[in-house]
Amino acid sequence: MISIDPKTTAVRDLHQYLVGAIAPRPIAFVSTLSETGERNLAPYSFFNVFSSNPPTLVFSSNRRVSDNTTKDTLQNIKDTGELVINVVSYAIVRQMAIASIQYPSSVDEFQKSGLTPLESVHVGPYRVKESPVQLECRLKEIITLGDEGGAGHLIICEIVHIHLDENILDDNDRINPHKIDLVGRMGRAYYVRASGEAIHTIYQPVNELGIGYDQLPPSARSSKILTGNNLGQLASLTAPPSDAEIDELRVDPYIQTLLRKPAVINTLHEYAQRELIKEQLPLAARIVWLAELIAQEAKVSS
Repeated sequence: MISIDPKTTAVRDLHQYLVGAIAPRPIAFVSTLSETGERNLAPYSFFNVFSSNPPTLVFSSNRRVSDNTTKDTLQNIKDTGELVINVVSYAIVRQMAIASIQYPSSVDEFQKSGLTPLESVHVGPYRVKESPVQLECRLKEIITLGDEGGAGHLIICEIVHIHLDENILDDNDRINPHKIDLVGRMGRAYYVRASGEAIHTIYQPVNELGIGYDQLPPSARSSKILTGNNLGQLASLTAPPSDAEIDELRVDPYIQTLLRKPAVINTLHEYAQRELIKEQLPLAARIVWLAELIAQEAKVSS
C-alpha cells in the first residue's frame, strides 16, 4: 500500500486521490439567482442527502485551488438563501458539463447549456426543466472548512418542495433507477451511468440476524473458489442448513456425479458459486455445508 500524508501532499494531488477513491458521487446541479436577478447554474459532486425529517441536503462549494477564489453559487446563496438542486440524468450530462465552465458572473449558464429554466413554486431560482427531479431548497447553514485553496463550504439546506417526472416512477410510485438514469461523478474526467447492467440488487434484511462469516464452514472460508462476495451471501443466512437438508441433497443424482470427481470440494464450491450467482442461496448453502461434511469425513478416513 502507498502511504499518503495529507499534510505533506500537494492539494492538487490530494484532491485527485480523494475524488478517485470516494466515488461515484451524485451530482447536484445547482441553480441560483444573484441579488440583481442574474441566473447561475453549476454542478457540484461533493453532495448528498443527510436527513429525511427534516429533508436536508448538503453540498460543498470549494475554493478554487488555482487562485483561492470562491464561486458565484456560494455568493448567491449567501445573498438570497435560496437555491434549486436538480439531479443529472444521462440525457443532460453533456449540457451539465458545459455549465461547469467558469463563465463570468454576468453569463447565464441556462443559455450556454441550452437547458430550459422553469419558475419555482417557493423559491426564486429557476428549475432545470430537463432534470427528472428538481428540489427547491432554502439555506439553513454554511460551514466554512478553511480559507485556502481547496477548502470547502458545506452548504446545508432544507428541501421545501420536490418536483418529480412521473415517467421515472414504477407501478408502486417509487423511483425506478433505470428510468431516472442518473449519472455519477468519479475522479478526473470519469463519470458513471447508473442504469442497465450497472444496477444490482442486494436483498439484505437488517432486522434479521445473519450467522456471519465466522460461522461459515472452515472449508468455505479457506476456499480457492468462493469469493468474498459469495461468502458474504452465505453469511447473511439466518441459520445454517439442517442435517436433514444436507442428507437429502447428498442422494441427489447430480450431486452423486459430482462426488465422484477427484477435487470434490472445489467441484462442489463451483456448483455452489453458480447457484449463488442465480441468487439460489438455500441450495448453495446446502452444497457448501455438504462440502464441509465431506472434508471432515476425508480427514477422519486419512
